[in-house]
Amino acid sequence: MNLMTQEQWNAVDGYFNSLLIEEDDALAAAARAHIDFELPDLAVARNQGKLLHLLARIHGARRVLEIGTFGGYSTIWLARALPEGGRLVTIEWEASFAEAAAAHIERAGVAGMVEQHVGKALDILPALAGSGADPFDLVFIDANKPDIPEYFSWALKLSRPGGVVVVDNVVLGGAVADPDHQDRGVQGVRRFHDMLAEEPRVTATSIQTVGAKGYDGFTLALISS
Repeated sequence: MNLMTQEQWNAVDGYFNSLLIEEDDALAAAARAHIDFELPDLAVARNQGKLLHLLARIHGARRVLEIGTFGGYSTIWLARALPEGGRLVTIEWEASFAEAAAAHIERAGVAGMVEQHVGKALDILPALAGSGADPFDLVFIDANKPDIPEYFSWALKLSRPGGVVVVDNVVLGGAVADPDHQDRGVQGVRRFHDMLAEEPRVTATSIQTVGAKGYDGFTLALISS
């Protein structure tokens, strides 16, 4: 068996990204947000940002909900996929992250279509549900893992029939396959998948990935029309 290494994954991502994915100064700055906060690189990978962009365009999304803004990297990719008059609502619990994201979003030229909320998502999501706004076409969940089942429940309530939900970081280094793992994030992701398996309104798949961000994966769910 030919065991791939992180160096090889980086090289392959670098090759594809150099040919297929143009990243301007605004995206590059958002991708470096973690450096100022002395944190690990929390943003989606460059090619996954482009994947989100393409999913939104393929789906014809006009309204997008993002749970977990961080530095605004995925926010910019998604906002740039929207047509004129489109709207992206993004939620971030940490005020300093949201402030940094706002600067990157402004620099990217998409601030006019992005609505930022700062605070606990499980407090903000009910308010969105009660606002009378149109349902969302696409929801991207990239936030704390113990609460993913609750985020997904709100995504179902806030999305239109035929809507798409993408959940990031669902592999957790392979720990998701361990039913006895004690980490709350692992148990949250497992509860989320149990919900998916039992939810008749949803058809879904989860994909393992490797690349510059290491070994991870995401879930793609389609809400019945």
